Amino acid sequence: MRLKFTPLFLLIFFANCKNDKLTTETLKETNPVIEQSSTGNIAIAIHGGAGTILKKNMTPELEEEYENKLKEAVTAGYKILKEGGTSLNAVEKTIRILENSPLFNAGKGAVFTNEGKNELDASIMDGKSLNAGAVAGVTTVKNPISLARTVMEKSKHVMLAREGSESFAQENGLEIVDPSYFFTENRMKSLERAKEKEKVELDHDEKTAFYDPAIKDFKFGTVGCVALDKDGNLAAGTSTGGMTNKRWGRVGDSPIIGAGTYANNNTCAVSSTGWGEYFIRGVVAYDISAMMEYKKISLAESAKDVIQRKLPELGGDGGVIAVDRNGNISMEFNTTGMYRASIDRNGEIYIGIYK
Repeated sequence: MRLKFTPLFLLIFFANCKNDKLTTETLKETNPVIEQSSTGNIAIAIHGGAGTILKKNMTPELEEEYENKLKEAVTAGYKILKEGGTSLNAVEKTIRILENSPLFNAGKGAVFTNEGKNELDASIMDGKSLNAGAVAGVTTVKNPISLARTVMEKSKHVMLAREGSESFAQENGLEIVDPSYFFTENRMKSLERAKEKEKVELDHDEKTAFYDPAIKDFKFGTVGCVALDKDGNLAAGTSTGGMTNKRWGRVGDSPIIGAGTYANNNTCAVSSTGWGEYFIRGVVAYDISAMMEYKKISLAESAKDVIQRKLPELGGDGGVIAVDRNGNISMEFNTTGMYRASIDRNGEIYIGIYK
């Protein structure tokens, strides 16, 4: 008896004969997120928080300190990219520099909770794989951004919190410090001012100072970085001490993937700063990416619509830094200022503080 080999039989036969390498290559061809073609462009942008930042309230000396630290951080990240390093390495290195500075509400300069503690949050995301890592409520890890990356690369999880995240940090050899390391006098004074403004009411319906508009700017100071490397891979990271006088283990948008941090090689990388509750509700970082993908509009258009229209309609304020797959940079904010810096695909450096 002669066997008949139909086209369907032959297709199944040869498909089963393919080795793993060919199967992987086929997968890459059908999923552009897995493998992004190189543009050859590199670009990086950073922020150090947004809020009521007015030149009349800034001394020349303090302004120079901020500018110098922003320049140091963005230049360090750009150097990594220039030498062929990955966007993830650039993001982590840059944010570590900002975390180690008492100027910003992250790491060393973190604000205090109502209980007088420093509770740190951070996240990082890889635009090539869409892998991400985040930590919340950390109190003893010197550089939370590095812990977030370790969660991404050495665990099966995306987010770890509080004591569990610190145990994970110790198991993986991250630098642990005494909580007193994070103490700074000016942040303690900010907490004291916030407490002075608290409304003590017996009526249980009265809002606490946690939402008091008079002290809402105590929430700002988050740091973040977005980068595009020579291989066309995007990455984003964000780190913060949260909101001054926060209570009950409050966590904002910074460690929330899609709200405070998002990266996708098909669109852009975004890091947010502002009133976290509204960034979470608006899924701000992802929304910018989604608008680019679904509406086919530019990064600039998308960031402007989200920050200048959608976020204020919810009642929120703040800003974002973002870079797209072609190296275009957007630094959009709806407050009076945002500490920010960038080096674009042409190698031009920009440093800004005020509107």
